[in-house]
Amino acid sequence: MKKLKKVEVQIVNAFVDNDKGGNPAGVVLNADDFTNEEKLKIAAVVGLSETAFVSKSNVADFKLDFFTPKRQIAHCGHATIGAFSYLSQLDMIANPNSSKETIDGKRDIMINGELAFMEQKAPVYKDVSDKKKIILESLSLNENDLPENAPVLLVSTGNSFIIIPVLNTSVLEKIKPQFDLIEKISEDLDLIGYYVFTQSEHSGRDVTTRMFAPRYGIKEEAGTGMAAGPLACYLYDKLNFNQSKFLIEQGNFMQTPSPSLIYVDLVLEDSKIIKLMAGGKGISVSKKVFEI
Repeated sequence: MKKLKKVEVQIVNAFVDNDKGGNPAGVVLNADDFTNEEKLKIAAVVGLSETAFVSKSNVADFKLDFFTPKRQIAHCGHATIGAFSYLSQLDMIANPNSSKETIDGKRDIMINGELAFMEQKAPVYKDVSDKKKIILESLSLNENDLPENAPVLLVSTGNSFIIIPVLNTSVLEKIKPQFDLIEKISEDLDLIGYYVFTQSEHSGRDVTTRMFAPRYGIKEEAGTGMAAGPLACYLYDKLNFNQSKFLIEQGNFMQTPSPSLIYVDLVLEDSKIIKLMAGGKGISVSKKVFEI
């Protein structure tokens, strides 16, 4: 008879806004002995959008594997911020300049006070204008809901998202996602999902957003660092925002609102993005203990 393994999962709300809201992620420490099949089972039991499994690494400070309840993904912003915030709270990070190993290579991590930041690659853009009509249909929107001279575009800084600008917060709020259609489009284009945005109504904040990723079992998410990075690049490169630091809100228009705040710092060389750091604050809220 197979011996059951004990699992301890810390639940950390990442990207909290004034210590409220945020996006909950599972964090499992000392995960070296779990197989990928077991990690997928654990993520399903935890039931959050992503769970991070922290193991030893020969090339970085920690190895992180990310699982949704449906599959493994290469990177996850809020689970990274949740994991490193928790590790920092446990005094397990000796140097503010840290690092993670993932299935997609090594990335820098920076701890700055209560904030944790993760490295993302320089942006890659792809024209999806031929699918614009069906993308809008999948959100129950039309051309009149979009601003002028702001393209619908696929952007990747490690994970791919469709970036979709809308006119105002009223349009953002009225979105009625058709999840089956979003999932099909995401499968066709190999996306994590959609990131829809408009100008924030809050002073000092740049944009407010919504994220849909049904392909990965996430209908809507409260805070997505791996989408905020591509959006900040889009704002700089495509909408000519003359700044390298962005404050991005998310989660305000969910059925159950969970306000999140994501910081993005673009790293520029001769005015060109060479990489970026996206981050925020994580707060431990609870623990789950079970056996598999």
